[in-house]
Amino acid sequence: MSTERTEDITSRRARHRPLAPPAWLLNGLKPSAAPIPWAAVARAAVALSAPLAAGFALDEPEYGALASMGALSGVIGDTADAYRMRVLNIAVPQLLGAVGVTLGTLVYGHGWLAVGVLTLIALVSGMISSVGTVASVSGLLLLLNAVVGAGLPMPEPWWTAPLLLSAGGLFVLALTLLGWPVRGRQPEREAVAATYRALADALEAAGGPGAVYDERRRQLTQALNQSYDLVLGRRARVHGRSPSLVRMLAQLNVVIPLVEAAPAAHLRGRPLPPEVPAAVRELAAAVEEGRTAAPVLELPDPHGPAERAIDGALRHAARIVHLAEPDPYRVDDRLGRPAALRVRARRAVREMVLSGASWRYGLRLALCIGLAQSLVSVIEVERSYWVALTVTFVLKPDFGSVFSRAVLRALGTAAGLVVAAAVLAEVPRGWWTVPVMMVLAALIPAFSAKGYAFQTAAITPVILLLSDLLNHQGFDLIRPRLLDSLIGCAITLVAGYLLWPESWHTRIGDRLADTVDDAARYVERAFAPAPDQAAHAAARTARLQDRRRIYRDLSGVRSEFQRALTEPPPTGERAAAWWPLVVAVERIVDATTAARVRVDHGAAAPAASEVESVARQLRELAGRVRSSTTPVRVEAESAGDESSVLAAVHQELAAARALAGPGA
Repeated sequence: MSTERTEDITSRRARHRPLAPPAWLLNGLKPSAAPIPWAAVARAAVALSAPLAAGFALDEPEYGALASMGALSGVIGDTADAYRMRVLNIAVPQLLGAVGVTLGTLVYGHGWLAVGVLTLIALVSGMISSVGTVASVSGLLLLLNAVVGAGLPMPEPWWTAPLLLSAGGLFVLALTLLGWPVRGRQPEREAVAATYRALADALEAAGGPGAVYDERRRQLTQALNQSYDLVLGRRARVHGRSPSLVRMLAQLNVVIPLVEAAPAAHLRGRPLPPEVPAAVRELAAAVEEGRTAAPVLELPDPHGPAERAIDGALRHAARIVHLAEPDPYRVDDRLGRPAALRVRARRAVREMVLSGASWRYGLRLALCIGLAQSLVSVIEVERSYWVALTVTFVLKPDFGSVFSRAVLRALGTAAGLVVAAAVLAEVPRGWWTVPVMMVLAALIPAFSAKGYAFQTAAITPVILLLSDLLNHQGFDLIRPRLLDSLIGCAITLVAGYLLWPESWHTRIGDRLADTVDDAARYVERAFAPAPDQAAHAAARTARLQDRRRIYRDLSGVRSEFQRALTEPPPTGERAAAWWPLVVAVERIVDATTAARVRVDHGAAAPAASEVESVARQLRELAGRVRSSTTPVRVEAESAGDESSVLAAVHQELAAARALAGPGA
């Protein structure tokens, strides 16, 4: 067949190919594989329907609706695993939410004064949101409740609305804490056991296909991060030495040598004996069940440095896991003890005030809220507070891409309005609202686990139903809700996205370059000479801390890239082009760790000049990443001596330096 005819057929097929939605939109609409949190589903159903039932019983449905609104914010904020973190995640935001609704109520109906106050609150809210998870939810609730208070008439006296909203949120907290006496330490214990299971999966994949091992290793990193966050977070609030906490920390610390040995086992190129991952899964069960009777490990004789490292680490882990009362003064604090809460709070406030990113986000949010409130002050817009509410939900820095979130919110709102229309048209106002609310509330945690558009679709009918109890507009709420949401999305896209170059001139390359620099320092520290035993122990602790920090940073880089992939071109295309380098850096860190394990178990240490060469090439790569918007080809140096312990590092580094040409 001639070339011309082939091209003609191809062009005709292209013309007749149906139009497909862009990839970034399909990614946002694809439901997540996360499991449904059934306990949260049950809590949400009770938390939002019980206040309504109480309101109808007292013949004060408006009071019940306000309490249910407070419960809705508590349900959305209940995302932590550990009970102590749940107290912070729900109680602290409720306090700021009460402040927000009070300020909003005071400026209700005051026109431009309300615009100025809400704009200032938006600035503070945006800056608070950059501090951390609890602060982010608190900042969100501060602004949301201020917008509601300024847009809806609240019952008198002024303290009624904050009291009812806080009561609803604290009701969610009370339901959440019902299991604390029975399962007080269970979330931390389950997290440590999950780390052991993730380690078993990684060891099982070691020596097999690289893509499978990489995915298992990433899951292990996430599990380890989660465990340390829970255990060390609890430790920061415990005065003295808690025996149960000491035991969990000891069980978690002995995972680290096994985690370090896993890359060395993978680079051998052949699977480990099945007894090894089976023994690790047995340790996971022992951690979860709190066993103290240590079984006899039946492991095959190790061959080579990697197997010797795993065998020794596994036998040591088995002794520590089954130890009923580890010596509290001999627990290895290799990752350091977290600072006290007041110290971290002062540090967070200082960083927030001095951070350029914090000010930029605060100003973006303040600009959008100011425009939204100014618009509804000049133009008659029904239920105008929904415009600012939409801006607040869409312009959240830790919820994902602003652009795709605006589109997904519009789609989710439209879907939710279909449900809301049916409910408002067919369900009579009164006691029938309670069972309907129970069903709709249960969908919020279930749909939130599937993605932002699904969460929006679930929350929309709940908010409309509660708003109807306050305004008694019924089906007439539907059209204004859709119109206001579209206006809010449009304001966010223009004033919160397009006007800020950092939105579409992505900085993901800078974040990746910083991680490459960290990898260079890790290589240097991994093979730095130690003059004596004390220096060797200190160097090992520092190396472990570096490795954990790098992997945590890489997890953050992955999240940033996944967020950027949902952006439209050119941001999404650039993120996709840089993505292979993220994987390459992870493999370089793995290969470095594996080389260090081999040296610890008898392999010859690399020459200082070789270590210096690897670090120099990594820094050169980091510089090229910073100066480019797309991956660049760099002439790779010689792979070095194939018999060197760093041979795998050279190989991964060469692959990283030659990923793509300048036009990629």
